[in-house]
Amino acid sequence: MTVLVTGGAGYIGSHAVLALLEAEYTVLVLDNLVNSSRESLSRVERLAGRQLTFIEGDIRDRQLLDKLFAEHAIEAVMHFAGLKAVGESVAEPLAYYANNVGGSVTLFQAMADAGVRRLVFSSSATVYGEPECMPLSEAAPTARASNPYGQSKLMVEEVLKDLARADARWSIALLRYFNPVGAHASGEIGEDPQGPPNNLMPYIAQVAVGKREKLSVFGGDYATRDGTGVRDYIHVVDLVEGHLRALEVLKHCTGAHAWNLGTGRGYSVLEMVAAFEAISGKRVPYTLQARREGDVAECWADPAKARKELDWQARRGLEEMMADTWRWQSKNPDGY
Repeated sequence: MTVLVTGGAGYIGSHAVLALLEAEYTVLVLDNLVNSSRESLSRVERLAGRQLTFIEGDIRDRQLLDKLFAEHAIEAVMHFAGLKAVGESVAEPLAYYANNVGGSVTLFQAMADAGVRRLVFSSSATVYGEPECMPLSEAAPTARASNPYGQSKLMVEEVLKDLARADARWSIALLRYFNPVGAHASGEIGEDPQGPPNNLMPYIAQVAVGKREKLSVFGGDYATRDGTGVRDYIHVVDLVEGHLRALEVLKHCTGAHAWNLGTGRGYSVLEMVAAFEAISGKRVPYTLQARREGDVAECWADPAKARKELDWQARRGLEEMMADTWRWQSKNPDGY
């Protein structure tokens, strides 16, 4: 089977491309390299011992999309492409809606015209808004997100649900990520943020390697074990294994289906810092800052639906997440 992977040079996308190649899929990657590196895919090819086809381009380029679908026997799409910085989305909402929503609609139109209706979409737990109870199951209501990034994910989900209702031939997976961390065990591919990291783990790792002075912890007065926010952190390799399972399940069902990809367990910020220090042997100095608007105290998944319907569950624990993060960062202190 030939799979088009949009945003395939990015953090999660590159790990997904490697998993697809290892599973003997033929892979085309479309990426505009705005937040990613071509080097990640060169390393993926070396690790897999197989070649992929790379196209530098944008999902908003309809002419390019039509050319790709005409020239390749694409049977499914994994859609990762999009902007993903929460703070930037607040400052630049039009860019986020144009890229994440407008670009997705253009992609879906091209897929429909090409007769390609199997799609795995990279969504987010942000579609649940500010939930009142934990853990979060797929039965929890979705709600307006606290920032344009999260709102763009929710809007694309709604587009896809409407599409599936209008045309019963579509098979769509809405994969709601919790907090992806870690890296490939080889240390060859990992998270390489452009500029200051927006996520906790790459920031911790950059402090440990001496690239940044200290970690800012936003909120030390939540009603949690140690006052800091609690999140469900999932190893990126477990996450992409969920994508491959979804791709297989979509061969045998139609409609739009949501699945949480999380571990079902939450860790606080300070627990993550302590675990990283224990694995790396490096001190990670931090300061407590005021809470950020829109942050919730706790958020973790109920992954039972994915376990039942996808025959998938996260297998890698906290120590492995930390060890793989540190291996990547120490081998690649300046990223790619």
